[in-house]
Amino acid sequence: MSQPISFRQFLALSFFLFSMFLGAGNIIFAPPLGQAAGTNTWVAMSGFLITGVGLVLLAIMALSISGGSVEKLSGRVSPGFAVFFSILLFMTLGPIYVVPRTAAVVYEITVTPFLSENIVANYMQWALLVFSVLFIWATIYLSLEPKKFVKRIGNILTPIFLILLLVIVLVAYFDPIGDFREPSGPYIDFAFSKGFTQGYYTMDVLAAFVFGKIFLDAAHYAGIDAKHMTGLFVRSGIFAVVALALIQLSLAGMGASSASVLGVSSNGGEALTRIVDLLMGRLGVVMLATVIFLTGLTTAIACLASVAEYFSRIFPSLTYRAWVILLGLLSLVITNFGLTTILTFASPVLLFLYPIAITLIVLVFTNKWFGGRQAVYIGAVTGAAIMGLIDGLNDIKLLPAHVAETLRQNLPLYDNGLGWIVVALAGALLGLLFSVLFKSGGQRYVNQHIG
Repeated sequence: MSQPISFRQFLALSFFLFSMFLGAGNIIFAPPLGQAAGTNTWVAMSGFLITGVGLVLLAIMALSISGGSVEKLSGRVSPGFAVFFSILLFMTLGPIYVVPRTAAVVYEITVTPFLSENIVANYMQWALLVFSVLFIWATIYLSLEPKKFVKRIGNILTPIFLILLLVIVLVAYFDPIGDFREPSGPYIDFAFSKGFTQGYYTMDVLAAFVFGKIFLDAAHYAGIDAKHMTGLFVRSGIFAVVALALIQLSLAGMGASSASVLGVSSNGGEALTRIVDLLMGRLGVVMLATVIFLTGLTTAIACLASVAEYFSRIFPSLTYRAWVILLGLLSLVITNFGLTTILTFASPVLLFLYPIAITLIVLVFTNKWFGGRQAVYIGAVTGAAIMGLIDGLNDIKLLPAHVAETLRQNLPLYDNGLGWIVVALAGALLGLLFSVLFKSGGQRYVNQHIG
C-alpha cells in the first residue's frame, strides 16, 4: 500500500518547484513596469500576472494531463515539430540564453556595484570572466546530482533568499519612497496589453515546460508514489504561482512608489539596486545582492539540469554528467559576451516561442471540444508560429514596413501584440473544418493523467 505524501515532502518539493521559477532574471521586470505604469500599475500587473504567473499553473496542469513532458505535449502537432520545438525551447532556456543571461544579471547586480572605479574603467571584461567561471562552476557542480536537488535547493537555499527578499519588501511597504505618479508611454492607454506582453520576459511559462520533467524526477527520487504524482504536481504548482504572484505584485509596488524620486530606470537590475539603496542603504544593497545571487544560482541549476537531462535522453551517447559539463561550458562562453548582447536576442525569440506555448496549453484544455483532432493542433500552432515569427521580425526591424502596416490595418489586436490569437484561432477552425469535411485530420488525442 502506498504512503500518503507528508506535509514535509510537499513543502520541500513545492519550495523546489518555486525556487526554479523565482530566478534573478524574472524579478527584474516588475519594478520598471511599476515605475512606468504609475497609477495604472495594478491594471498592467493584471496582464503581467496572466502571462508571467497564471499561465505557469496552466502549463503545469497541461503537462500533468498530456504525458508529463514537453515532447509529448508538442508531439500532438507532429513528431518532427516536437523535436524542433523541444530542442529550441531547451536550448533557449539553457545554454544559449537563460543560463548566460542569469549569470550576467547576477554579475551586474551583485558584483558591479561593489567594483572600484579603476576596475570598472579598465578591467570589466576580466572581472566578468572571473565571476562567470566561478558562477558556472558552482552551477555545474550542483547540477551533477539531481537526487540532491530537493535537499540543496528546497530545504536550504530557497528559505534563505525568501527571508531576505521578505525583509526588503516589508521595509518598502512600511516606508515607501513616494506616491505613484501618472503613467507614461504605452501604459497610458494600453496598460493591460503592455503588461500582458511584458509577462513574456519572465519566461516562466516556457520554464514550466522544461522544469516539469525534472520536478517529476525529483518527486520519484523522494519516494512519491505514481498515483499521487498528478495531485502533487498541481498542488505544488498552485503553491509556486501564488508565491510568485505575491512577490511580483510587491516588486511592482516598490517600483511604482519610487518613480516620483527615481524616474523610470533603464532596466530592472538598476531599478532594484537604486530602490533598495534609498530604502536601506549599503546594507540593503548587500542583502539584494545576496537574494539575486541565490535566486540566480537556483534558476541556473534548474535550467542546466533540465536541458542536460533532455539531451542525455535523445543523444544517449553522452551521459547526463557529460551533458551538464558540455552545456555549462557553452553557457560560460556566451556569458562573456555581456548582458546587453545576450538580451538583444531575447525579445524576438520569446515573441516566437510564447504564442506557440500558450496555444498548446489552450488546446490541451479544450481537447474534448474538438475531439482531440491532430489537424486542429496543426492549424492553431501553425497560425501562432507564423505570427510569432512576424512579431519577432518586426521587433528587430526586419519586417517590411508595408507588411506591418497591412497587418496593423486589417488584423485585430495586432497593435497590442496579440494578433497571433486571432490567427491561431483561425488556424484551429480551418483544421477542424478540414478534419470534418474530409473525414481525416490525423490522430485523435485523449488527455490522461500522469502516474
